[in-house]
Amino acid sequence: MFSKLAYSVFEQSIKDYHKFDNVDQPINNPYPKDKFEHLLYLKNWIDTVQWHFEDIIRDPNIDPVAALTLKRRIDASNQERTDMVEYIDSYFLQKYSNVKVKDGAKINSESPAWAFDRLSILALKIYHMNEEATRAEATQEHRDKCQEKLNILLEQRSDLSTAIDDLLTDIENGDKFMKVYKQMKMYNDDDLNPVLYQNKK
Repeated sequence: MFSKLAYSVFEQSIKDYHKFDNVDQPINNPYPKDKFEHLLYLKNWIDTVQWHFEDIIRDPNIDPVAALTLKRRIDASNQERTDMVEYIDSYFLQKYSNVKVKDGAKINSESPAWAFDRLSILALKIYHMNEEATRAEATQEHRDKCQEKLNILLEQRSDLSTAIDDLLTDIENGDKFMKVYKQMKMYNDDDLNPVLYQNKK
């Protein structure tokens, strides 16, 4: 099933990142560029780096200039994340392009790629919550609370994986159809962000 494949790739990406635990570590994608797994690995690597960007920028002692630089990197990462979602949706649009959509077929409120985006973030939550649930120097109370949260995240993973596989089955069978909208991000656009276009005058 697609969800199981995707989650295994996400886990590998997270594991590979934490061999270095460095936001500047270059990606070494182990999958060929023509494979779906290549997109999944890249997608999660972007998410993993951004996860740690968000940790760093919350340091109360961060230098303001460094924080501004990091904020720019987070903005760029957000754009890359959105671009990757669109690439993944393009894969599914191509994959199911010859499916005959049934009369009465319905559109899903979320595209397959955005569902995989949620699964990628969930994999990161599970990884880091497990770290906290097993952190030796933490109190037992802390570990117990984190284990309770981890159990909920694992249940969420099961539910989300089922929903993703059901959605893809419905699309493949013509019971649902895909319709993808390009993300109209405005804050990075010189012509749409008022602060940016006013500065151009």
